[in-house]
Amino acid sequence: MPVYEYKCEKCALVFEAIQKFSDAPLTECKSCGGPVEKQISQTAFSLKGSGWYQQGYSGSPDKSAKPACPSAGSGGGCGGCPKAANE
Repeated sequence: MPVYEYKCEKCALVFEAIQKFSDAPLTECKSCGGPVEKQISQTAFSLKGSGWYQQGYSGSPDKSAKPACPSAGSGGGCGGCPKAANE
């Protein structure tokens, strides 16, 4: 479940709350009962390592990889392949 950060407008307390996506946002401070505002904070999600980039997004394809389309043959192109028309 995601962790959301809130800041109290009355006492300036910053606190975190674990909530489901479907849960309503909190409206009052757990310390003083004042109104709170949901904060935008940095996520913990990051893509690390070289695999995801080199395999799908780098400009230099892996020479040992098989062609994406079986009808590509040794030429590497998909000429009349229906998949090529959609790319």
